[in-house]
Amino acid sequence: MAFTRISNKEILLRSQIYSPDVVVVLDPALLELVNVTDGLKNGGWLIANTTKKPEELSSLGSFKIATVDATGIALELDLKVAGFAVVNTPMLGAFAKATNLISLESVRKAILDEWTGEIAELNAKAAEIAYERTLIKD
Repeated sequence: MAFTRISNKEILLRSQIYSPDVVVVLDPALLELVNVTDGLKNGGWLIANTTKKPEELSSLGSFKIATVDATGIALELDLKVAGFAVVNTPMLGAFAKATNLISLESVRKAILDEWTGEIAELNAKAAEIAYERTLIKD
């Protein structure tokens, strides 16, 4: 598990998040292994890396659901590290599309500011493709 707080104001709290507004699942196996929506607020977002359609995850609760095959996108672009598909940047694209909390352009700029060259472009492209392919059920 990892926790991130996003705000326009300084955040001083450093602890686990017990009632998240958004849960992002990078590993699709977790959807079958653990209760990924534990504590997720009603009306919150479940954003999952999976080949399933959002409707197929409806049994997990009364949440807004977005799905994208981030693994497939990473493999399609040959975006791998040590043989593993890099799914975090495609998932940023899915997060942007689902929540509208950040823009795709902000995601792209952050990626291009952090990395250079081909790896930067591949990661930015992965986020863009994921943004376009994200399926939403709200």
